[in-house]
Amino acid sequence: QVQLVESGGGLVQAGGSLRLSCVASGRSFSRNAVGWFRQTPGKERERVAAISWNGGSADYADSVKGRFTISRDNAKNTVYLQMNSLKPEDTAVYYCATSASAYAGVNSGYNYWGQGTQVTVSS
Repeated sequence: QVQLVESGGGLVQAGGSLRLSCVASGRSFSRNAVGWFRQTPGKERERVAAISWNGGSADYADSVKGRFTISRDNAKNTVYLQMNSLKPEDTAVYYCATSASAYAGVNSGYNYWGQGTQVTVSS
């Protein structure tokens, strides 16, 4: 079992930045890809970024490419999402999740989820 806890969300003006953190406990996720997802009411959950088990590769949704950066520190069991140039349409609850796969390119098999952190971007 892996427990995931997200933090770092909040209210920010358009153009601002936030860094989200996802800390794992229970067992290491150092062999798993980790993804960041977001969801708003009435919309499908979207995977915005994912990172491979060793941080060697990452995958981003087109909507966040060039603005968001995912990274991880396996020694700290933590994955980060640096979000720059935020837009009002980035407003959502952001979740991290671990994948059964080691690779960021596999967009399936996410089996452990955090409780989410709210990000609100004002115009």
